[in-house]
Amino acid sequence: MTTVLLVDDQALVRSGFRLILSVEDDLEVVGEAGDGTEALAAARELRPDVVLMDVQMPVMDGIEATRQIVAEQLAKVLVLTTFDDDDYVFDALSAGASGFLLKNSDAEHLVEAVRTVAEGQALLSPQVTRRVVDRMVSRSADSPPPAGGPTVVDGAADARGTVGADAAGAPPSAPGLELLTPREREVLVLVGRGMSNAEIAAELFLGEATVKTHVSNVLSKLHLRDRVQAVVFVHRHGT
Repeated sequence: MTTVLLVDDQALVRSGFRLILSVEDDLEVVGEAGDGTEALAAARELRPDVVLMDVQMPVMDGIEATRQIVAEQLAKVLVLTTFDDDDYVFDALSAGASGFLLKNSDAEHLVEAVRTVAEGQALLSPQVTRRVVDRMVSRSADSPPPAGGPTVVDGAADARGTVGADAAGAPPSAPGLELLTPREREVLVLVGRGMSNAEIAAELFLGEATVKTHVSNVLSKLHLRDRVQAVVFVHRHGT
């Protein structure tokens, strides 16, 4: 049974989500909260598997609540957002969210999203990832890089954008990279561009199972929770 905490400042929205999730045999809504402060208290008390977290709330917003919940390892967080909230998505990534769900998603997608995050997988579509990557690259291009650090290359010719990299294709200054094989470094950079396993397999002429193994090794060696954190890692150390 996967336990879920619903966090939204609108009671009607919480009721709708509860109704959808309650009919699933493997999902149980164990609590609700109307703001980030209540969410943090409820997560500490209830220890749910997944917190379904709204972003814009009074008292404490969803980003700060996510940061504290993840820091205390209380639960995995699935953030509710709208497609145009790129800034919120980027901030939630940095806060440790395991995935994103559009508020206008249908019931099937909501249920699948909760299950996916509960299983420890990141839920971030390549389309959303690339929007975030483009925003990160754009921000970095507007600011001079630190002295001696790698530079960010404007992705005008590639909608995904790229980061400054060494010959192996990964930011040379990032900690832990010496543990990766050359192939794992290549895979890391492609994950950072928002590419799916299938796209990475096609790019590197590998099988999807092989790519999955490389991604798993990268996450383990760099102590990253999921590929969402890998996206942040690549672009944080590429600026």
